[in-house]
Amino acid sequence: MSGSPASRTRSARPVRPAARLRHYLPFATGGLQSLLQYRSSFVTTGVTAAAGAAVSVFLWRAVYAGSPPGGGPGGFTTGTITTYLLMAQILQVLHANRVDDEVAADVYRGDVAVMLVRPVSYPVMRFFACLPVVAANAVLVGVPVLGLFALITPLTVPRPADALLFLVSAALSVLLAFLVNMLTGMTGFLTTNTWGVRMVKQSVVAFFAGQLVPLALMPGPLRALASALPFQGMVDAPLALLLGRYDGAADAAGILARQLGWATVLALLGAVLWRAALSRLEVLGG
Repeated sequence: MSGSPASRTRSARPVRPAARLRHYLPFATGGLQSLLQYRSSFVTTGVTAAAGAAVSVFLWRAVYAGSPPGGGPGGFTTGTITTYLLMAQILQVLHANRVDDEVAADVYRGDVAVMLVRPVSYPVMRFFACLPVVAANAVLVGVPVLGLFALITPLTVPRPADALLFLVSAALSVLLAFLVNMLTGMTGFLTTNTWGVRMVKQSVVAFFAGQLVPLALMPGPLRALASALPFQGMVDAPLALLLGRYDGAADAAGILARQLGWATVLALLGAVLWRAALSRLEVLGG
């Protein structure tokens, strides 16, 4: 006999999610410690975000200066367009988690092979490692930039329910940004330099997410295309909820459902491509 039924039952007991979660916490704390070594980068990021927001905000405020009280193009008022563009810049800061760059670098250096021997999932490990970056950017960059612009230009104050919906949607947008960046970094298995891929990704996401121009201001066919892509859930969707630009609870639930649906699709696509990438890595190393 190899053991009693009780011992075999204990050995076959699945690992609890909480126990698995503890395996990834060191990567989150390690990411935070690494982040604190470059505290000056927050100043650079903050100045860049504030400058970018200032260009967009004051340009569009001039466009909407003579708009009627009921709203100008796209149904925006001066206050709502200002809030939209400022929060779009802040969301962009939260999405800049450097996962695409770090994954590609791991592939170039061969570090990914070392990480594969660890009893953890590499993509999940990367997700936990980027969480301190997102939190630090939100607190040390996003809040100060928001406070600065609140002092110098009128902003639209959201309703409490809209603010809560925005927080949920913003969390999903961070997840979408991670998945998009993870897929971008995985192109390092196919090309020796992902710089061009990352630059194209950055431009495409900024445009179709609504960061540069709100989707409501795009021509009909282009707006339909942007609404059908996952990038819309990274900026335009959270800000639609923040500004109350939705038609009732069902429409708000639909916005969140589309974000969650795209996150599921991108996660499944990432899992498939990750397995294919590992097979390629094994062949190259054999």
